[in-house]
Amino acid sequence: MKVIFKDFSKGELKVQVQNMEDLWYLSHIVDENDVVSGKTFRKIKIGQEPNVKIIRKPVFLKIEVEKVEFHKFSNSLRVSGKVVEGTEEVGKGSYHTFDLDEGTIISINKIKWYKYQIDKVEEALKEKNVKVLICVLDRESVGFALLKNYGYDYLSDIESDMRKKGDEGKEKESNFYSELSKQMKQYVDRYNIQNIVIGSPAFWKDDLMKVVKKKNPELVKIITLATCNNTGRNGVNEVLKRDEVKTVLSQDRATKEMNLVEELLGEIAKDGKAAYGFKEVKAAAEAGAVKKLLVVDDMISDYRNDGNYAELDAIMKSVDNAQGEIIIISSEHDGGKKLKGLGNIGGLLRYKF
Repeated sequence: MKVIFKDFSKGELKVQVQNMEDLWYLSHIVDENDVVSGKTFRKIKIGQEPNVKIIRKPVFLKIEVEKVEFHKFSNSLRVSGKVVEGTEEVGKGSYHTFDLDEGTIISINKIKWYKYQIDKVEEALKEKNVKVLICVLDRESVGFALLKNYGYDYLSDIESDMRKKGDEGKEKESNFYSELSKQMKQYVDRYNIQNIVIGSPAFWKDDLMKVVKKKNPELVKIITLATCNNTGRNGVNEVLKRDEVKTVLSQDRATKEMNLVEELLGEIAKDGKAAYGFKEVKAAAEAGAVKKLLVVDDMISDYRNDGNYAELDAIMKSVDNAQGEIIIISSEHDGGKKLKGLGNIGGLLRYKF
């Protein structure tokens, strides 16, 4: 995300979307009643019946936000609301939707910028696109995943036809690993990968590594090996928690989020300083007891869609006013799924509540 202008004391921020990850951040920054402005396209009628033509015309509009919709899988962010400053063709009081995309420039005006919202802006500025490829395998299958800033994209599953015994089995094994090395190189080139994590039970990762050294030796320096008991998505989630890859992923937000959820679960297990579920967290927040508030991103979307966001927003602002930290947890990784099982929201507390 590129900041063109900011003055939080006056409620003003102007940014340019530089990649699809920025849309995820903006979906948690833009709120109802904010004023969003920028250049956009509007369908305009020209002429009179029966010769009316409809064209898409670029216009500059300001809207008061009523709805924010982020769709992760289509990388789409739509911000809708009532026009408060328009043009001759688009008057005040009409409705418009900004479809934000890469390259879009918008201004966001708030009555008050809360600390957690400013932190999100700063995080987006500092965060670089994650460039980590994860490969998990055993004798029967291999899974590839691309780590993203708010989780990961599961790229592919590859089934093995290796036999357990015999010379033909050894030949197939060699061919299979050669194909995996080739596929790995293709992903590195396609996504500009900077780090690769290979995880497996037993020795499969070591056997694959031997072939990579022969077929694609340039990849060796960016590979980290890890141990896991599963393949597929479960294997990816497992690898993200391993000590072997903490150095590689130390700056990755997904790993930090998963660690925070594990910390929350640990506190819950020992009946310690933790709260979970909407009612319990709300009470702790209102008492100023929440040190770190964890909220699943899907909960924010769901509450917005259901018209209940003000209730959740009140909790977040209570924590912010009490100098607590608010962490929005992606539903894309294992940590987010575990937090969902606790009611989508949890709090690490300053004291037992």
